[in-house]
Amino acid sequence: MQTILGAGGDIGRLLAKELKKYTSKIRLVSRQPTTVNADDVLIAADLQDADSVDRAVQGSTIVYLTVGLPYDLRVWETAWPTIMQHVVDACIKHNCKLVFFDNVYMYDERAIAHMTEESPINPPSKKGRVRTKNLDILQNAMQNRGLKALIARSADFYGPASRNGILNSLVLTNIAAGKTANWQADLDKIHSFTYTPDAARATALLGNTDSAYDQVWHLPTSAERWTGREFIAYATKIKQVKNKAFVLRPFLLVLAGLFNRTIKELVEMQYQNKADYFFDSSKFNKTFDFEPTSYADGIKSVLQASTKSE
Repeated sequence: MQTILGAGGDIGRLLAKELKKYTSKIRLVSRQPTTVNADDVLIAADLQDADSVDRAVQGSTIVYLTVGLPYDLRVWETAWPTIMQHVVDACIKHNCKLVFFDNVYMYDERAIAHMTEESPINPPSKKGRVRTKNLDILQNAMQNRGLKALIARSADFYGPASRNGILNSLVLTNIAAGKTANWQADLDKIHSFTYTPDAARATALLGNTDSAYDQVWHLPTSAERWTGREFIAYATKIKQVKNKAFVLRPFLLVLAGLFNRTIKELVEMQYQNKADYFFDSSKFNKTFDFEPTSYADGIKSVLQASTKSE
């Protein structure tokens, strides 16, 4: 049995499909789980409740923690450490391997221009410090409590039907609808994006590769160094609409944040958009002979999916 905690999100649903290559027994866990594969086992659970997590994990060989929380620091500060501790405790109790789907918020600001698995941990944001607490809990369990785990780390992501992908929400969904694309801070800075089908495929592969454990892995991401201006130019060319963009500069986010909590939460993260943001996945690519999806192919797939859903 392989179990996905947070199975209803952008990554969890794709991961459920990929795991069929490795196991016939898949358990999907969320507050309101729905089937992805016809024979999935569904468990409704609140991951902030220790007993719920224990029941969800029991009988699993591998557990994938892919949960996404509301983008609200107040929620993160209370919920994330609680969830991580419950999941770690349950995996140790039931002798499960753990795969943690992580982001890049904990990296030092100076590392953002070229992130690798060896980049220093020194988060400049409050949300980054929450993510670092997660790592502390996980690494302590690995070093001192016998937990077998790995970290699968993603850049900002995008993909077909991705509800939380930042490239989707700012650029591709707008362009598909004939609206003006948005971009944060600076159109001429490089910004890497991980394609969600690649991320799911790679996460399943890592979880089912014994030698991958006790390591951090950057999930496969195109090595192309595209800027915001290039993403928007390419997408508008495909849709044959005017190449234009509205730049959400930091002072505009501060102003809009007075009225919108989600926008307010973006303000402290603008250091990732005011400078180049390059995510290096060469370790994974070389180890598994994996060629990440190009931005051209990924954007085409997203826009085609948007057209079909209209």
